[in-house]
Amino acid sequence: MSGGRPPRLPRPRRRLPAPRHRQNGAPRTVFRLTGSKPKATGEPKPTGRLKLTRKLKPTGRLKLTRRLRTVKPRKLRTRTRMALALATLLALVCTLLLDGYLHSEVGNDARVYRSRASHTVPDRLRKGGPVITFDRRGRATEHAIPSKTIALTFDDGPDPRWTPKILEVLRRHKVRGTFFVLGQMVIRHPELVRRMRAAGHEIGVHTFSHVDLSYQDKGRMDRELAQSQLALAGAASLTSSLFRAPYASEVRALDDRTWPVQQHIGSKGYISAFVDTDSEDWQRPPVKEIVQNATPEGGKGASVLFHDAGGDRARTVQALSLYIERMRQKGYSFTTITGALGARSANHPARTLPVWEGRALIWAAAVSHRALPFLMGLLGLVGFSVIGRLLLMVVLAWWHRRSRERHRWSRVQEVTDPVTVIVPAYNEKECIAGTLRSLSASTHPIEVLVVDDGSTDGTADIAEALGLPNVRVLRQANAGKPAALNRGIAHARHELIVMMDGDTVFEPTTIRELVRPFADSRVGAVAGNAKVGNRGKLIGAWQHIEYVMGFNLDRRMYDLLRCMPTIPGAIGAFRRRALLEAGGMSADTLAEDTDITIALHRAGWRVVYQEHARAWTEAPGSLGQLWKQRYRWSYGTMQALWKHRRSLVDRGPSGRFGRVGMPLVVLFQILTPLCAPLIDLFTLYGVIFLDPVRSLLAWAALLLVQLLGAAYAFRLDRENYRALAVLPLQQIAYRQLMYLVLLHACVTAATGALLPWQKLKRTGEVDAPRAPEAVR
Repeated sequence: MSGGRPPRLPRPRRRLPAPRHRQNGAPRTVFRLTGSKPKATGEPKPTGRLKLTRKLKPTGRLKLTRRLRTVKPRKLRTRTRMALALATLLALVCTLLLDGYLHSEVGNDARVYRSRASHTVPDRLRKGGPVITFDRRGRATEHAIPSKTIALTFDDGPDPRWTPKILEVLRRHKVRGTFFVLGQMVIRHPELVRRMRAAGHEIGVHTFSHVDLSYQDKGRMDRELAQSQLALAGAASLTSSLFRAPYASEVRALDDRTWPVQQHIGSKGYISAFVDTDSEDWQRPPVKEIVQNATPEGGKGASVLFHDAGGDRARTVQALSLYIERMRQKGYSFTTITGALGARSANHPARTLPVWEGRALIWAAAVSHRALPFLMGLLGLVGFSVIGRLLLMVVLAWWHRRSRERHRWSRVQEVTDPVTVIVPAYNEKECIAGTLRSLSASTHPIEVLVVDDGSTDGTADIAEALGLPNVRVLRQANAGKPAALNRGIAHARHELIVMMDGDTVFEPTTIRELVRPFADSRVGAVAGNAKVGNRGKLIGAWQHIEYVMGFNLDRRMYDLLRCMPTIPGAIGAFRRRALLEAGGMSADTLAEDTDITIALHRAGWRVVYQEHARAWTEAPGSLGQLWKQRYRWSYGTMQALWKHRRSLVDRGPSGRFGRVGMPLVVLFQILTPLCAPLIDLFTLYGVIFLDPVRSLLAWAALLLVQLLGAAYAFRLDRENYRALAVLPLQQIAYRQLMYLVLLHACVTAATGALLPWQKLKRTGEVDAPRAPEAVR
């Protein structure tokens, strides 16, 4: 290359669309920043607009212009996207809790009080009628049902199966009854309450969740009443002053513990309704026995108890029709509780605000009711996907290893061609010296190009001051990593090019191992094995497990299926000719490594994995830095997949990634991780509200599968198994963080936001090559 200026790298991605005869010419998206250069005197000032040019056809372009704002609004937009991501998670949690509350899973208290002494209960009440009212002074009055009068009452509904049948029996016999409904059932089936009201029946409150109030404090009692009233207001625009306590029977059963409950309820203005006669249909006796149990003695009037929910009520429905006919033959009439007392109805129109609040609650419950089966099905699919993916990776990784051993991959292939190593650097003063020293120890002939992308910390000066042989430093104004890589490609002297990050160090044999696959002329790129060098802290240990599993299971699987999605920026090798055919490194996305890898696939080149080529990289050391890195990776991957979406319809070898790789990436790297927290969420829900033992056993079984898969990956890479001790905590904490990152990226992609390149803070901890740890 001496004696002349290095050739410029062509930029076909910024030219007009490719001719029609070029295959696989996917539409390209170009981000162009205008206004970055000063204009001539007299021209308007730069507007700082970001133009998105999408080439649709050779005949025209669609231009979308979006004004860049100041730093403060951009941060505000980032917070907004994070808020949307967290709101999505919160909505999922609220859906589970609401559905659980409506099904007595959340906040349920199954204790039932047994009668005791009754020293504080007035005798006249215990011997009086089944209805008790309280005046403003708290003085109680008992009321009896007139003789030859039956007040039919039904508890625990409404039920979508049995309540309509009971309503039909009452309609056929022209009888009105009183339904003591549960608030949670009203919310789930509001149409039945409207049907009751339209038919002229009376509706009473039976608490919200059928909890025994004897064990509850006054706050819980008030909530049970208020939520029931809200449900009635939303369902039928009414409120009720009629109340029956769960597990209540005759007034003579009142004792020193249940009496204070009735006093508190009475102080709220409620009428307490007990029973004179219990049909005992809840025990499901024969029909004749139900009729007999419900028949009062000696022509007395009675408040009779039936149930329209809580189990199989087929016999209740049969007995009810027979009971009405028999009691009418005996001269009895039927009415409601307040009708029997000659009082006004206990049902009153609800105010506007409670009506809309109740409707909102009912709508939320409807959404929850419809969403939960979907979430349960999704949970099953996610569990199957997680386990299936892991088993698939383990099997294919084993097959990959056996194939390599069978063909003696590392022995028969030897490439001696010199290599150009490109190190793009931006403010890498902490790491650049260690990186270059590791390269100087390489056993393969190389030249090193350090492309300083406008560093302000003296990175280029440090690189030059080292005085290492075969190291050249190229300086340029800050233009981004893709531009730095493209300049390095343009100045490269050799056909084989290795790209690495400025915070990465190589082992002496890394490059020699990395270029072995180029013995096959069909190979256009090679992915190396990146390893975490700063694994001493917990965050580093989590990433260490992730890297080992990713490079020794995922990459082996993709390699065997010939659809490698990404050449890691930390260690990757390319043919110069392949890079030029693919258009060089593009700034269209934030994941230029994924972008170029897919472009190489579509250009017909093979991309392979070389597990013996190891690089040691510095992983983010804080949660904030980790969030930034994974956010960029996730969003950049989505950009790259969208950019190359036409690969789904590409034909021939160039379309293999679209047919095989893209579905796998979308399923395993986006959809499954996005839904994986459902496993932990349902586990936590089960531990708190359902069966903790079974929930924890299911979660532990899944963790065991993950542990076995990770152990096999560590075995393949000859890593120390002790690092797996933090795997359970990784599954609990780290996975949730990655979920939030991915959800944040999805929200960003859905809103069409644009992100700048994000530089991570480095410490220079990984300053020398390391040998892999032996398996113990």
